[in-house]
This record gives sequence, structure tokens and C-alpha cells, in this order.
Amino acid sequence: MTVLMPFLSFLVAMSLSNVRMGKVLAVFFASLSFVSAILCFEAIWNQAPLHGTIQWFSIGTITVNAGLLLNNLSVVMLLLVSFIALLVHIYSLKYMEGDAGIQRYWGYLGLFCFAMLGLVVVDNLLLMYVCWELVGFASYLLIGFWFTRPAAVQANKKAFIINRIGDIGFLIGIMIMLCQFRTLDLSLLFGEGGYLSVAQIRDGQWIFGNASMDAVWLTIAGIAFFMGAVAKSAQFPLQGWLPDAMEGPTAVSSLIHAATMVAAGVFLLLRVQPVFNDTVLLIITCVGAFTAFMAGTTALLQNDIKRILAFSTISQLGYMIMAMGIGAASPAIFHLITHAFFKCLLFLCAGAVIHEMAHVREEKGADFDPQDIRLMGGLRKKMPVTFVAMLLASLALAGLPFSSGYLSKDAILVEAFQWAGVHGGLAHVIPYVALATSWITAFYIARLIFSVFFGKLRLEEVIGTKAHIHEAPAAMRYVLLILPVFCLFPVFSVNPFNASHSWVMSILPLHLAHEEGLSHLIIPVVVNMGSLALIFIAWKRYAMTNAVSVAEGKNKGLRGFIFYQWRINDLYAMVVKLVLLLSGLLSVIDRKVVDGLVDGVGSLSRSLSHVAAWFDKHIVDGLINGFAWISSQLARFFRHFQSGKLQHYFVSMLLFILIFFIYKLYSGTI
Repeated sequence: MTVLMPFLSFLVAMSLSNVRMGKVLAVFFASLSFVSAILCFEAIWNQAPLHGTIQWFSIGTITVNAGLLLNNLSVVMLLLVSFIALLVHIYSLKYMEGDAGIQRYWGYLGLFCFAMLGLVVVDNLLLMYVCWELVGFASYLLIGFWFTRPAAVQANKKAFIINRIGDIGFLIGIMIMLCQFRTLDLSLLFGEGGYLSVAQIRDGQWIFGNASMDAVWLTIAGIAFFMGAVAKSAQFPLQGWLPDAMEGPTAVSSLIHAATMVAAGVFLLLRVQPVFNDTVLLIITCVGAFTAFMAGTTALLQNDIKRILAFSTISQLGYMIMAMGIGAASPAIFHLITHAFFKCLLFLCAGAVIHEMAHVREEKGADFDPQDIRLMGGLRKKMPVTFVAMLLASLALAGLPFSSGYLSKDAILVEAFQWAGVHGGLAHVIPYVALATSWITAFYIARLIFSVFFGKLRLEEVIGTKAHIHEAPAAMRYVLLILPVFCLFPVFSVNPFNASHSWVMSILPLHLAHEEGLSHLIIPVVVNMGSLALIFIAWKRYAMTNAVSVAEGKNKGLRGFIFYQWRINDLYAMVVKLVLLLSGLLSVIDRKVVDGLVDGVGSLSRSLSHVAAWFDKHIVDGLINGFAWISSQLARFFRHFQSGKLQHYFVSMLLFILIFFIYKLYSGTI
């Protein structure tokens, strides 16, 4: 029922025209889904996995089943996704009020939640791929919800196309698994004692029973699955779609960034973890660490409040991906859960601020960007609930003590340093990059908080009049009061300073890759001392001096390189230009060379056929017709000698004899 309720919500919303009934039913179905998830969690958590399946179809000797796989990982994701979805539905009651396409909005939300919930409970790779694609399609609809805006249309197309690139990798991984193991069942493939644990690498061959293939296919399969995660979780080099996805409603951004679409990539890595060998794990680690750092630096210079949070999401997902690469699966899933709550809250708070700024724009008839933090300031007195909620979410994002983010992110950092200690050499670059990213995170989120809520309201200087801003409406405000609880440590652990005491870490069938040591004390101290120092610098610059201005910084040189996502979009543009150039070149070759050759051969053939036709008509036919004409004339001539009259024959004979004697007489032979 947890999965089916959102689908029912989709069907009802898309068939109803009554707006009031539509929103009531949407929230009702979301509530039923959440209640069902709670019951499912209670029944399965820390119990034996529940796996029900039936035969779906067969291809030759291969049978593909369809069913549900419920274990600790599945039910915690069910609970997380359904809870966040319910809060987003409640928040949207007021945030999307009056929108002309509100029925479509409820329908798209239902379809999106159905796809994501289905993704986490299905029991085979093919069904998972179907839900994976459906998540991408639903996100396409939501990102482009305001389809009259050209930017929204471009954003949803970009998200759809980039995700298709990663999906090709996912599909390749599925095909390799099917060819080697003749099944797509997740339990049989990746479960404890599954086929992957039985398969061996021997003499350059990947052997399972009587089947074998080159060992390189194991690496290819791991990279292929990782490609799917790279696109879905917006990792380098396919992360460019996520910042542009902010063109959708803010509530949608919250849902996508918190516990659904972008989390699907990390969830996939958790599901197929046994397929990754050392080579693939190293690639995963490097990509995750680089993406975390790159996105963090980009967030430093953004002025759009939603884009700052979007790059923050990419960076935090990089942390999770890196954790998977170093073998810290437990901290990865822990950070996914804590990140879902504080990132959802950050987006919803940002939505409340944008809602009020947009209200001022409509009220005053002014023309300005309601998402530009350079126009904000001093909002903590006008929107105290939003300020406190966003402050607590920001503390969790920065990973400061007593927050949930402190537990999960520091667990990843500790694991990273211990992993580097085991591997040595260049491996030490990874934890230091992660450490620098943590400090960068503290600075950019402090910049956002101080720019938006401290100082004076700079918007009034721009519009030249008083701006009336107040707290968010009740439906939005209630959600902002619930989520901060999940940004604090007691929800996850009684010990605020050690992640190993968290119920998530101790109950999930995942474990820390390395033993505890002195690093569990030293590293968090170093991380948080640096973070506090940078927060103080941000406070001095953005809160005390009100240094943010509309003209802050010019995006040139190194600053421009970082501001424009390390020019990744330029790389995309270059690839597109190369493809278009190659396409143009091939088009010219096709028209001028291939078509020219074909047309030339055709023209030559036509000319030769004309010559052959003339020769046939005038020479061959003429010769034959000439012989026929001569025969006809001779026949006509000799026909006169065959009259059938005897007297004619006598006369002819006498004339012949007379001519013969005359000839002999003149020739002198007579």
C-alpha cells in the first residue's frame, strides 16, 4: 500500500477537475502511504528479510521473476521517502496555492513518489530499471512543470538527456549480469552468499559454474552500474543538470534533493555493492571526492539561494559516493538519511523566503529576482520561525556538534583518513580533499544565513520603498517546525559525538570498514575548529559589515571559472559543437561525396543506357530491319515470276534462251 497510494493519487489527480478535492485527496493518499510505511518498518526492521516473487516471463531458459524485497535498507528508505513526500505535500498546499496547473502538480508528485518507492522495494534489476526510468520521466515532468518558461523547458530536457547517458550504463550492467548469471534477482546476485560471492576470478576469467567471460567484464559491469549512479546523483561529469533543475517549484526541488531522485544513485550503489572490485571502488572514491570539492567551491560564489543549495546537494552526494568507494557503506547510508532531513528543510525554508520576496515583487510591481540573496538581509526579525529552522538545518549541513550532520559527515571523514592510512601514498589526497570540502561547506552556508537573515533588507534600497515581509503561511510554517527535530542528534544517537552509537549504524546490516581509534577524536576536533573559524570570518564579512551587494564580485578569471561550475557546461557545449560539426561534415560528405557518387553513377548509367538504346534501335534493330526489307523486296520481285500461268512460263523461257544465245553470240563462243 505504501507504493500503490501515490500511484492512486496520480490517477485521481489527473482525472479530477475539482481543485479543492484534488489537494485533499493528494495529502490523504500521501498520509496513507506514510502510515503504511511505518507499519512496514515495524514489521521488517531488524527482522529476516521478506521476499515475495512470482514468475514474470521467460526467454529461452532464462526466467525473470517480479516481486518485492523488504529488508532493513528497503524499509528505512520507504519510511524516509514517504515521510518527506508527505511534508512536501502539506507544504505545497499553500506554496502552490492558486497555480493554474495545480492538478497536474499533484498528479506528477504522486507519479514521482510511486516510482521512487517502487525503486527501493523491487526484487530484480529489470524492475529496478523500469522504476529508475519512471523516476527520470516524473522528474522531467516536475522540473518542467512551468512549461511556459523557456528556462524550465531547457532544464527538464537537459536533465532528461543527461540521465539517459547514465541509464545506458545501468542497462549495460544489467546485460552483463544476465549473461553471466542468467538471473536478475537482487538477492541471488548481491545478497549474502549470492552468486557474486561464489563467482571467481581465475586465469583472467570471471567464472561462475560452467559460465565464464573475460575478467575485465567484472570491471566493466561495476563501471556501468556506477555510470547510472553518476547521472542520477549528479556526479562529475554529469552533474550539470541538477542546478538547472531549480527551474521547477521549490517544493519539487526539496523532494528531488532530499530523499528521492538524487538519492537513487547512492541507493543503487548500496544494492549492487558486491559487484565493485578494487579498480571500480577507486574510481568511485576519486569521482565522489572531486565532485564534493568542485560543487562546494561553486556554491561559494552563487547568489541564487536555490542554486547554492543545489550545489550543496551535489557536494554532499559526493561525500556519500566517496564513502561507498572507501568501503564505508554504513556512514554513506547514514549521511543519506540525515542529509534528506536537513536538505529538505533548507529548501523549504528557502521556498518560504522566495515566497515572501515574490509577494513583495507582485505587491510593488517591481522587477527583481526573488531568489537573489544579495537583495535580502535582516529577515530573521521578519521571519523568525524560518530563520531558526534554516539555522538548525545549516548547522547540520556544516556538521557542527550536536547536529545530525556532525554524526554522519564526521563518520565519513574518519573513515576516509583511516582508509588512506591503510592504502598510503596518493590515497591521502582523498581525505584532505574531503576535509577542505567540509570547511568550504561551513563557509558557504554561513554566507547564505548571514546574507539572508542578518544586516538590513537590501531590497528596500533597490525598490526605493518599504517592503512588507512576514512569516510563511501556516501550512508551510508547520512543516518548518517539524523538520528541525531531525537535524539534531537525539533522533539518531544518544551520544552526540560518536556515530558508531547511532541506531542506524548499529542495526543496518552494514558496518564500518575500519576500527575506532584516536582519529575518532582528533579528526572531528580539527574539522570543527576549521569550520567555526570560517563561520566567524563569514559572520564578520556578511553579518557585521553587510558586505553583500548586488554588484558583489565579477565573474572573471579564476572566480568565473569556479562560478560557472568549473566550466563543465562549456565542456558540454564543446561536445555539442563537436557533434554538430561532425554531423555537418558528415552531411556534406553525404551530400557531396556519397550522394554525388551515387548521382554520378546514376547519370553515367542513364547516359550508357541512352547509347545502348540508340545502338539497339538504329544499329541492331536497323540491321535486322534492313535484312528483312531486302528479303521483302526480293520476295516481292521474284513473286511476279510465279503467276501460275503456263504461257507466262513459256514466254519467260523463250526470253531466257534468247538472252543466252545473244550473250554467246557477242562473246564469240558460237
